[in-house]
Amino acid sequence: MFGRKANRRRVESKLPRLKVPTLGAAWARRLRTALLLPMAGVVSYGMFKGIQLVLDQPVRNLVVEGTFQRVTPIQVEAAVADGLNAGFLTVNLGALRERVQALDWVDRANVGRRWPDTLIVRVTEHQAAARWGESGLLNVRGELFAERSQHVFPELPALAGPPGSEREVARRYLAVRGKLAEADLSLQSLSMDERGSWRLVLESGQEIRLGRRDIDERLYRFFDVVAPALAAQLKSVEYVDLRYTNGFAVGWRDGPPANLAAVAAVPERG
Repeated sequence: MFGRKANRRRVESKLPRLKVPTLGAAWARRLRTALLLPMAGVVSYGMFKGIQLVLDQPVRNLVVEGTFQRVTPIQVEAAVADGLNAGFLTVNLGALRERVQALDWVDRANVGRRWPDTLIVRVTEHQAAARWGESGLLNVRGELFAERSQHVFPELPALAGPPGSEREVARRYLAVRGKLAEADLSLQSLSMDERGSWRLVLESGQEIRLGRRDIDERLYRFFDVVAPALAAQLKSVEYVDLRYTNGFAVGWRDGPPANLAAVAAVPERG
């Protein structure tokens, strides 16, 4: 006996189907990359901090190097002492360098590490080239590095000028220093006044008046003409006035020597 065939009917829902969007392969790769990169950054940072904690040992040694005349290693050690609380890897080298360079007479400072627990501080002092004003000091670059020096340094020439003219006056001094040595002369002072007029005084007391114009040309005239001509009578000279177009005038302390003719000059001064 055959049974009746089951009446199976497929019933379809009348509700609209929801289509689930699918991501393409390219977008899937981008999504994976976007998720993996932050995770990799977090893992790398964690590893870095872990290694840093292991290797960041306290600073146990401080080495101070340099040729010291005005600065002492004790001063350098005191300047960086508060900054050594951090570890060997986390200590702020830039901040330590600024502290050392803030010391009087320190021109440059370099701070470095030496594995595993040593910091090295290298110090270069300023080289005083001249005095400035009452108590200031200029270095070899013409920079005013000390405004109120406790040391007098009488062996250095005295430079002076209006505020802000330090580099210009120092440049002029450095330019004539070699010429003075060649002429076997020493400089006592070099100054520029508010009007821009220059005056040079030799160690033996003679005043060289240069004026405001053509300073290089007048200095050339002094070293090439005046200094050789007056070499034998220089001790009797009170001043040399170079504020003339093609000549110069000489002032004598006790009158001109009997064997020396007066020097004529064109009377155009400035």
